[in-house]
Amino acid sequence: MKYIKGVGPARAKLLEEELHIKSCADLIRHYPSHYIDRSRSYPLAELSGDMPAVQVRGRFVTFTTQGEGAKMRLVGLFTDGTATIEVVWFRRIKALKELYQTGREYILFGKPQAFNNRWSMVHPEVDPPDAPGAAEGLRGVYPLTEKLRNRGVSSRNIFTWIQNALKIAGHLPETLPASLISRYRMMSADQAMRVIHNPPDNARLQQARQRLKFEELFYLQLNIRRYSNRRTAAVQGIRFPKIGRFFNTFYSDILPFPLTGAQKRVLREIRADVGSGRQMNRLLQGDVGSGKTIVALMSMLIAIDNGKQACLMAPTEILAQQHYESLRSLAAPLGINVRLLTGSTRKKDRDEIHAQLSDGSLHITIGTHALIENSVQFHDLGMVIIDEQHRFGVMQRARLWSKNATLPHVLVMTATPIPRTLAMTVYGDLDVSVIDELPPGRKPITTLLRYDDQRMQVYRAIGRELAQGRQVYIVYPLIQESEKLDLKSLEEGYELVRDTFPSYRTAFVHGKMKPAEKDHQMHLFANHDAHILVATTVIEVGVNVPNASVMVIENAERFGLSQLHQLRGRVGRGAAQSYCILMSKRKIAADTRKRLELMTTTTDGFAIAEADLKMRGPGDLEGTLQSGIPFDLHIANLATDGQLVQLARNCAEEILDADPPLSLPQHSMLLPELRRLYYRPLDLSRIS
Repeated sequence: MKYIKGVGPARAKLLEEELHIKSCADLIRHYPSHYIDRSRSYPLAELSGDMPAVQVRGRFVTFTTQGEGAKMRLVGLFTDGTATIEVVWFRRIKALKELYQTGREYILFGKPQAFNNRWSMVHPEVDPPDAPGAAEGLRGVYPLTEKLRNRGVSSRNIFTWIQNALKIAGHLPETLPASLISRYRMMSADQAMRVIHNPPDNARLQQARQRLKFEELFYLQLNIRRYSNRRTAAVQGIRFPKIGRFFNTFYSDILPFPLTGAQKRVLREIRADVGSGRQMNRLLQGDVGSGKTIVALMSMLIAIDNGKQACLMAPTEILAQQHYESLRSLAAPLGINVRLLTGSTRKKDRDEIHAQLSDGSLHITIGTHALIENSVQFHDLGMVIIDEQHRFGVMQRARLWSKNATLPHVLVMTATPIPRTLAMTVYGDLDVSVIDELPPGRKPITTLLRYDDQRMQVYRAIGRELAQGRQVYIVYPLIQESEKLDLKSLEEGYELVRDTFPSYRTAFVHGKMKPAEKDHQMHLFANHDAHILVATTVIEVGVNVPNASVMVIENAERFGLSQLHQLRGRVGRGAAQSYCILMSKRKIAADTRKRLELMTTTTDGFAIAEADLKMRGPGDLEGTLQSGIPFDLHIANLATDGQLVQLARNCAEEILDADPPLSLPQHSMLLPELRRLYYRPLDLSRIS
């Protein structure tokens, strides 16, 4: 890097620290975030405030330094003969005064701003007319960090260094098999890389983008599928050959309601997995209330029918307790031994559970992180269920699998609906099942958007629900008041709610409370000893109170769609009609209003997740799905490139089916490129 003309050791170190650019190959793959047409120059007299960045030609008339110390700025008066504009710099003032001259022609490129009836541009690009790339049509704008800008690195610098790197590189070798390039009429790797940085026109630019997006997604899918295939071949599972008395009796005599078509489909997929002789590694997606728990229990019954033990691990004690109560009551008629193991389990009970686990008399264990303690030893663990699995670290989950000589079957569940393209990538090494319908008879939640000036109307509606014996959640985004964000604080809201509803007991929960106090407050609400729960998003997962019929979300404009949907899912669990009320300021951005209005029109979690992916992009969502996602997309976008994800996956599977070791001559470029991109094997599949 440091030997590229214009870079040097200091800038090379800065690029590595800020943009993770360590080599020429990294540099040329630092793609523009967007493009601007530099073929037209505007007269200054035609400027308007709604213009994006524009290009103007003219000369500096004067330069003056204004202010002192940290507030010092350089102001250049610039004219093209039709009008004047002030050009303002707040950094590198001394260097810029020496760089630019009055009377000489320059091309400025920046966003015009109007202030006190005068036009100005802050930190525009400034080039002489003969500079490479100036006024040359489509020009890429490269992503930068604030530190790079402060150190004088501009998008123009990045462009120039990339041009120099491309000269050094010469003809770039092909990275895709000729069969794929021919079949899909793609540009060569060399063509695409040069066009993406120097597009002659928009049509060629789009061809280059499609080629580079496909290549990025193809190698990602090739890597995921390759290691998934290896795991499938290498990791033997416990074969469950029979569906026996426990499963059949539960299905025919105990099941409290008929299974939906989606539940039946998922159970067929699970039965095929556990009967195949390979380890099941399956992700079960299902919206709140879709019946994942019944599927989990019936999966555990298959294990018990085949002489194995099963366990279910939940992220919080209260959720583990609720799973325990639900599963124990369902399994009781079968005579199955179900126990709860958490950090709060008394020593006497804990010792008894440990003994029953060791001798095999304990069939199903429900627990929290306590299940992975070294002292917990199973006799023969055959089925592991993980609820809200993104709440557990990879190594925590690995410790649970290691408790059996043969790896148990694994079913991981999430109530966070994941768009298909994201699930194929993030969970590409797991088989994915989806429960996409709700049990019959459930009343859809009514979602309403209300504004701060309608608060008393909302409180009257809450009062009517409380008078009927119902319970209410009120969720705030913050714990303490923040003047910057102007949000309702939890503490202030708690006092307001208590004053408004003095006849009802109000509980109070947030993430910074000590676990014991938090659990106490949650139990007050779960046991109907408290009527209103004022909380932060700590209640997003892990509270099941069928009697709660109202969810009020304060400052709803501050939440993403998926989080709003998760919070809404805390109600609608009983027979009564339930309501979710989104509270917002009236003055909000158009996109924000569109997001909130979408919540009022659908309760389909997958439709909401797709919309969230398009509005926010995959970055925010990935953080909620699995920590440490082992890929970095430079040009492809999971929010908008769903068809390309599918095509890349199909092509990767086709090549691996024909040539599993990737040793054929026509695939000679694949392994070296995989090693370059993924120097660490991606094999999270064994630990889901």
